[in-house]
Amino acid sequence: MQRWRGLEDIPQDWGRSVVTIGSYDGVHRGHQLIIEHAVDRARKLGVPAVVVTFDPHPSEVVRPGSHPPLLAPHPRRCELMADLGVDAVLVLPFTPEFSQLSPAEFVVKVLVDKLHAKAVVEGPNFRFGHRAAGTVDFLAEQGRVYDFEVEIVDLYVTGEAGGGKPFSSTLTRNLIAEGDVAGAREILGRPHRVEGVVVRGAQRGRELGFPTANVETLPHTAIPADGVYAGYLYAQGETMPAAISVGTNPQFDGTERTVEAYAIDRVGLDLYGMHVAVEFLAYVRGQAKFDSLGDLLVQMGADVERCREIVAADA
Repeated sequence: MQRWRGLEDIPQDWGRSVVTIGSYDGVHRGHQLIIEHAVDRARKLGVPAVVVTFDPHPSEVVRPGSHPPLLAPHPRRCELMADLGVDAVLVLPFTPEFSQLSPAEFVVKVLVDKLHAKAVVEGPNFRFGHRAAGTVDFLAEQGRVYDFEVEIVDLYVTGEAGGGKPFSSTLTRNLIAEGDVAGAREILGRPHRVEGVVVRGAQRGRELGFPTANVETLPHTAIPADGVYAGYLYAQGETMPAAISVGTNPQFDGTERTVEAYAIDRVGLDLYGMHVAVEFLAYVRGQAKFDSLGDLLVQMGADVERCREIVAADA
């Protein structure tokens, strides 16, 4: 899959294509419906399928300080889109200047002049251009002028997550913030993942017999509520069952929130300085402060056993 950053990265000889545009944070099951439809349409037309997305999130430019927690960094989104059959991803730097483009200017500069759109696939509430003034009806009008089709896909999947609310990135972020990683998994179609570099912490886990990878997560990452979770640690090409702790470590009067993953039954694992990923399968318990270090150790042992059971059942 080709990855482009900015319009200037698009090959000059790029031909017609089927395009879909959006933030697509998380590439959740609703997003997948749109992307899969775009890929299917591209295959039938014999042209590539292109996803257009933005960095940073448009809200950070339009309303500074309002950047939402991210469900997936752009490299991860690209991986997920490639798995869906996308041929190219165009990441547009969302600058103050770019935010001023009118809907008509966006159509010409991006869809017509650069991507030579043959069809554009979107959800019913898609908005674009300055002040989000462009609608799917306007897009359809432009399609008639510039010779591209516009197809609308209903992306509103529902399930048990969120009490039956339509699946969305916002709902997913809310569930993660509440610690409902099982609900987030239903929406995403896979466990929620956070990524980052393993850094040195206080090394108390090592002293207690449960050495953890202290993950310095990427900026704006959607991190689950404080507590203990069962999940996986991905490192060095391996997938390892893990007991994951999120929080400030109140037993030792900590103040900084951390994400720490203990690779169950692994000995001598040295991951310092490595980029790793942590996936959350299930919430086990909330963060707590115990009466003694002995009580903490007993609970940590029980947590690891519970996490082992959950991961085994997920296999």
